[in-house]
Amino acid sequence: MSYYLVLLFRLFLACILGGLIGFEREHTNRPAGFRTHILVCVGSSLVMITSEFIFNEYSSIVNLDPARLGAQVISGIGFLGAGTIIRDGFNVRGLTTAASLWAVSAVGIAVGIGFYEGAVFATVIIYLTLILLKKMELSFAKKKRHKIIYIQADNIPGRLAAITSMLDKLSVIVRKIDFVNDEEDESVKIKLLVRLPSKLACDVVSKLTEIEGVHKVYEE
Repeated sequence: MSYYLVLLFRLFLACILGGLIGFEREHTNRPAGFRTHILVCVGSSLVMITSEFIFNEYSSIVNLDPARLGAQVISGIGFLGAGTIIRDGFNVRGLTTAASLWAVSAVGIAVGIGFYEGAVFATVIIYLTLILLKKMELSFAKKKRHKIIYIQADNIPGRLAAITSMLDKLSVIVRKIDFVNDEEDESVKIKLLVRLPSKLACDVVSKLTEIEGVHKVYEE
């Protein structure tokens, strides 16, 4: 295989593997999605290809470490990961996406240096971790009387406060709050992970529906 075909193959494989992981993040409405993961993976791959090129060209003249540039990618990717981590009240969101960006940069480095087997195996493991383990977490949460509730309500000040106040009266503990609506939506869609009390005297969904400005409430 010629040098240019190898170069194209490595960059294209990095695009596919990074896009696979990014598609899962995009599908779950995460801040860093499809294109971001592709760019990180392809960029990391190019860094290692460049390192290999520099080593082959100049190793006979000076002493070079071909892994030096790749090491800078691993440490430097932190600025992107930090941008995906959001503090929302008592909740912290984006840690998994930050970790996936760091992992996909390592995949790109592996592809760039020609370690295809490791890159493919790692991508499969990362993808299954994001898909299957998330389902296991949700299943475990349900066994502990956790529920996921979606609320469609008017996007006006005080609406979230009224919802949390109602849940507090019902002795329902809110574990996590996410806003999953699109920017174009006039109303707001709220995703709540809640823990129900051992004895709930009333239906949470029906009580939340009674709040003014709440249009739709349903469980996952």
